[in-house]
Amino acid sequence: MTDKLTWGRYTELRPDALNAIRANTPIVYLPWGSLEWHGPHLPLGLDGLIAEKVAERLVQRTGGVLMPTTWWSIAAIPQGDTVSVDSQVIHKLWDDILASIGKLRWRIAVIVSGQYSQGHELVLMDAAEEVMCQSDLLVLALPPLALVDEEMLDHAAMWETSQILALRPDLVDLSALGDDPLTPGESAVIGRDPRGTASMSLGERIINLGVERIVGAVEQLLNDKSPARLYALYERRRSRYNSYVNRYCRNSTSVDQASADWWKDIANL
Repeated sequence: MTDKLTWGRYTELRPDALNAIRANTPIVYLPWGSLEWHGPHLPLGLDGLIAEKVAERLVQRTGGVLMPTTWWSIAAIPQGDTVSVDSQVIHKLWDDILASIGKLRWRIAVIVSGQYSQGHELVLMDAAEEVMCQSDLLVLALPPLALVDEEMLDHAAMWETSQILALRPDLVDLSALGDDPLTPGESAVIGRDPRGTASMSLGERIINLGVERIVGAVEQLLNDKSPARLYALYERRRSRYNSYVNRYCRNSTSVDQASADWWKDIANL
């Protein structure tokens, strides 16, 4: 991508080093997570832990700077010790952060979103497009595996459990799921049962593939310098949520209420 790749953590850089990186590779990576219940077998900070590790691998590949991980999210599963923030607050937070990054002459912002609930994703894509309409900043916002296969975006199930097993196996206890059949309301598992299917090796393979796909997308953005690919990507990704929007959003007063209604149906509450 460049003859000399340089990268650093925003929090640890002096102005001269920051300016040198920006002149060479004007890319900012923002890992975004949540504090959300992922059942008895996984940590509450799983989303941010995965996003942070993936963003570290990305910035080491492409150059640029790595921002601190943000843990607050919207539309998180309202169960256990989940901490959720109003969608309007988070939308405004994204607006202000991205606008500030654009004013500081960064060319590309990559939001690596470990949290990928429907409401969170839809608001994130809205914020990305709004900033691109108002500035020259190109915003790629997506979960680590979105460019690999959308069907891998499960919750506390085989794919997500495999990722955290590869990155922080010390935080996983599959035995906590017991031996009985799983239901989302009791286990948080939405997708393929991770017992007997999730593994460190699978997690490492899919993380590596996700990193490769995002690196390729960033290279294209640096070469094209156009938001067209991003608008097309967000249009395709939104189509995945059409049934959700038609069922839960049209009669809801907010993104947050739509998410709560969805969870009631999934968990049979």
